[in-house]
Amino acid sequence: MSTAPIKVFSGTKSQYLAEKICASLHCDLGKMNIQHFADGEFAVSYEESIRGCYVYLVQSTFPNSDNLMELLLMIDAAKRASAYKIIAVVPYFGWARQDRKDKPRVSIGAKLMADLLSVAGIDRLITMDLHADQIQGFFNVPVDHLYASTIFVKYIKENFNLDNLIIASPDVGGSKRAGSYSKYLGLPLVLCHKSRERANVVSEMRVIGDVSGKDVLIIDDMVDTAGTLTKAADLMMQNGAKSVRAMVSHAIMSDPASQRVEESALTELITTDSKPYTGGCKKVHVLTIADMFADTIRRVYENESISSQFIL
Repeated sequence: MSTAPIKVFSGTKSQYLAEKICASLHCDLGKMNIQHFADGEFAVSYEESIRGCYVYLVQSTFPNSDNLMELLLMIDAAKRASAYKIIAVVPYFGWARQDRKDKPRVSIGAKLMADLLSVAGIDRLITMDLHADQIQGFFNVPVDHLYASTIFVKYIKENFNLDNLIIASPDVGGSKRAGSYSKYLGLPLVLCHKSRERANVVSEMRVIGDVSGKDVLIIDDMVDTAGTLTKAADLMMQNGAKSVRAMVSHAIMSDPASQRVEESALTELITTDSKPYTGGCKKVHVLTIADMFADTIRRVYENESISSQFIL
């Protein structure tokens, strides 16, 4: 176990989660000040000494870009204040959908994100359910990649009738993730095949597999505008499903996602608090990841294995 003290700080929009993490760790959330200026700039300062400390910075990088900029300034300030180790805790890693060149003359946003965080000065990254696993390789520092399945599998076992349950993926790209749940739980798997007109717009979708009389659980890593998810749910019901629920790690829920979910065939949308949900849709059920992240922070600090966090 390290003898250097541990301190946890939070950016503005992730304070709700950082407070839960600190409660689980039985420690106080660190004091810091983020001063905003009239032109939109802001400055970060720590209101307590962090010299020689393990500093954990909790901040997801969901839109808008101020959240990323806050995190970068927090890292830089910690480095200049002589923190011993700087660990970025980023439950939702933004820009992860830009993980490769899928057409000419485009940026690879996920790699740029990794470079920005690395140059700013992090010693380690703790994140959850990256859109593409290979993003871990974009970093030259250790990456602890956690999975929401740690809490989702427990929820499934406690709240679903496994005898009539079938796992589904809303698209072929998510088949590996859904297949892991299917294999672990010993349940059948069906796929949706979709074609897009453009980003966030699905032109055609069909179900590959039989869902007649089954309770369907759609597994995905994130829901943005909910177009694909709700279309898949409606299609499952049209193909004879008894009920359809969805389980996603990150609820981005850009407009009109909440309205789409409310009006869709979905009975329930189960997600995590990696990003705060304020859409007001009664079908959305949020599970907290605070205890999982707190346990990982403790294990990293005490140099213990975190493999128990990887159910699938």
